[in-house]
Amino acid sequence: MAKQFPELGDDHVAFIEDQHLFFVGTAADEGRVNISPKGMDSLRILGPNRVLWLNLTGSGNETAGHLMRINRMTLMWCSFTKRPLILRCFGTAKTVHRDDAGWEDMAAHFPEHRSARQIYDVTLDLVQTSCGYAVPFMDYAGERPTMQHWVDQREEADFRAYWRDRNRETIDGLPTDVPV
Repeated sequence: MAKQFPELGDDHVAFIEDQHLFFVGTAADEGRVNISPKGMDSLRILGPNRVLWLNLTGSGNETAGHLMRINRMTLMWCSFTKRPLILRCFGTAKTVHRDDAGWEDMAAHFPEHRSARQIYDVTLDLVQTSCGYAVPFMDYAGERPTMQHWVDQREEADFRAYWRDRNRETIDGLPTDVPV
């Protein structure tokens, strides 16, 4: 049975810190709903109702475009190991780009990553847990080196060119406001 909480408790934080993968869900007022898997060292819990997520350069930029239209986000973790549990955090998020005020302070919470594109400052208004009994067992084999290999082959200017060419609009044509 699902349980709801007004904020993250210590048990929730410990569960999140044990997971290697989380999912981000956003949607604009029309068009496609986007759900993206995320990993690496890209999430920080700053308080019971505040999470930072460092978004690295990717093939799309749906989250940024959706948040410009409707400011809502869902983060979800599920256990693939012993403890069956799904944890969802519902809230709103502010997009902070590399050129925005506050970027340096927020980025200081993460290891430096040359392809960092945005940070999402998420304010939680509801935390929900559910059983996770149907989630399969899976083994963690490690981080993929593919992202770092891709980054290592590029100069700083290449990232902004990539953003200009591939990240300025969502797949539904919404602007993302990514600085180029």
